[in-house]
Amino acid sequence: MSRRKLKLAVNLRGAGGSMSEWRHPDSKADASVDFELYKKWAQKAEASLLDVIFIADGLYISEQSMPHFLNRFEPISLLSALAAVTSNIGLVGTLSSTYSEPFTVARQFATLDKISNGRAGWNVVTSGLLDEAANNYNGKSIEHDAKYKMATEYLEVIKGLWDSWEDDAFVRNKETGVFFDPAKMHTLNHKGEYFSVKGPLNIDRSPQGQPVIFQAGLSETGRNFAAQVADAIYAIPQTLEEGVAFREDLRRRAVSFGRSADDILVFPNISPVVGKTAEEAEQKYQAIANLVTIEHALKYTSRFFNHHDLTQYPLDEPALNLIDLIPDQQGTFKNFTADLKSGKTLRQLALEATTPRSPFMGTAEQVADLMQQWFEAGAADGFMLVQFGPFGLEDFLDGVVPILQERGIFRKEYESSTLRGNLGIKVPVNRYSATLNA
Repeated sequence: MSRRKLKLAVNLRGAGGSMSEWRHPDSKADASVDFELYKKWAQKAEASLLDVIFIADGLYISEQSMPHFLNRFEPISLLSALAAVTSNIGLVGTLSSTYSEPFTVARQFATLDKISNGRAGWNVVTSGLLDEAANNYNGKSIEHDAKYKMATEYLEVIKGLWDSWEDDAFVRNKETGVFFDPAKMHTLNHKGEYFSVKGPLNIDRSPQGQPVIFQAGLSETGRNFAAQVADAIYAIPQTLEEGVAFREDLRRRAVSFGRSADDILVFPNISPVVGKTAEEAEQKYQAIANLVTIEHALKYTSRFFNHHDLTQYPLDEPALNLIDLIPDQQGTFKNFTADLKSGKTLRQLALEATTPRSPFMGTAEQVADLMQQWFEAGAADGFMLVQFGPFGLEDFLDGVVPILQERGIFRKEYESSTLRGNLGIKVPVNRYSATLNA
């Protein structure tokens, strides 16, 4: 039996994942709109045999937004361009199921999947904040549980459209003049609570059948949604114990929906900081953390409190009273609730929100040790790396990846040319072919 292998994805965030990284002397301030830099990163990640390039996104900006989010590429356009300069690495982009039409989204991701010869993935997000609604849907916000109910039907429509054509539907016989077999073209005719979509989609399936579905639902409703529809889950556990519990919970839920526990891969989010010594790694972290002012930190953190003015509160007293300002104490916001209940001050909360401290910090050996511990303990199937500073990605790829390879837990060559093949996720059988063959 072959040994289980770790999977690695990298979340590329141009000017950085914190308020201050763009100010570092070695940072490129316009990195978020520099395609040549993304191309360099993508090719470097592929040379190191990573599974996925991941592009996050959002539907609104404000003065409190991180610099990267203020001025950045649209994910599908960026990934389509990167598909032309890479060959094996997966291309996963974020797109909201709440504020976009399913036919258009099905077509966009199917196109990316064809362009890349089967390397596309969709990070399905459900949007519900008031600011997101203000830019979409005529300003109408959607209640938390309702948006997941909508998303479940949305995925049903998308996957149905992706099955519009059986794999051998396009005959393209020049002698007979038969371009396609009508019996193998299928019209969806979906009429549901939220969507009415006729179909069929005007593009056929890629070598991997359908794009891979990523999801990051953390609330109770979100976990059920992820366990039902996702191939891979983006998670944010704070400890090994939380990671093990989260992964076990998602695997149990997957089984309850009639799936195999192994149908879902869990990718904890980490921001590794690697140095020649532990002291150097700490210095690299401080070099970024010390660039942010408390004023900027408070402005940024206010986005998690419905943009409430936080400057009116004491900085260095326990800030438990701020819990009432958190709009939704599920999912992402649970971490803020836990921090406030633990007695953290507003200053601590704000500075840590802008420059989160990762436990995956130290020498390359120390970071590899912790990753291996999480992987072998069952807290992770892989990791989603968020590059930290202008040095973070290369430090990790050059220092940590070779150690993981030497230990036999990360690949030394790609297993496949498709994303599903490299992740070890089965190709979904076209529903109409399956029906005919039943």
